[in-house]
Amino acid sequence: MASETVEDLRIERKPKLAERVVATLRAQIVGGQIMPGQKLPTEGQMTETFGVSRTVIREAMASLAADGLVESRQGAGVFVLEHPALTFSSFSQEIKKVSQAINVLEVRMGIEIESAGLAAMRRNAAQEALIQEAFFEFDRLLHLGEPTGKADFAFHREIASATNNPFYVEILDALGDRTIPCDRASPWYSVEVLSNEYLTGLQREHLSILQAISAGDADAARAAMRAHLIAAQDRYRQRLTTQQSDYLAAGKSPKKP
Repeated sequence: MASETVEDLRIERKPKLAERVVATLRAQIVGGQIMPGQKLPTEGQMTETFGVSRTVIREAMASLAADGLVESRQGAGVFVLEHPALTFSSFSQEIKKVSQAINVLEVRMGIEIESAGLAAMRRNAAQEALIQEAFFEFDRLLHLGEPTGKADFAFHREIASATNNPFYVEILDALGDRTIPCDRASPWYSVEVLSNEYLTGLQREHLSILQAISAGDADAARAAMRAHLIAAQDRYRQRLTTQQSDYLAAGKSPKKP
């Protein structure tokens, strides 16, 4: 049943319109095409430039403002902030954000690798069906371009439940919205972790975990879960490396306190 989705995963979801606008403007700001203090085009002009609605432009502006890239001045327009994403303060916050996410993933590795193995050995038919249901819900939302965070958490939670040891579930519930970075409610949320490439990669990893559990192969289930969580750590480390490269490309370098 799970293998039926392999072909489906080849269908790539187009990035949300707001994500494309944000990515374009962010690159122009960081690259220096749009200078600090410069006023962005009007909302109407951007709808024509990007071929999107005013709602999409407003969502993109809100995302850029939340990242400290721009600010809206009532009656004047939207302006680029002075080296907004490249200040040491911003860089330090990114280090803290990513390091905390990596710490959470480290805790999850200590819990979920074994829970995957136990689920492969102990799950009953109903529990396996719930794991599959969460997997296919993630797949459905991915192809619709809708948030997948809740389905992602449900997938991991159902695996924990299939261990038939309630403490595995309690620990995941205690981590809550810190567990899944692709949930908009997560403190680790960013546009990057909602990209099609990121989410499709997650689902391929989920498929390997699901297939091992369905086959009752505990060792393969542990290995697949380990690979999944290590890959997540690697994605966060790459994100930090990219932030540092952008910082240094601007002619700055982090100073020690």
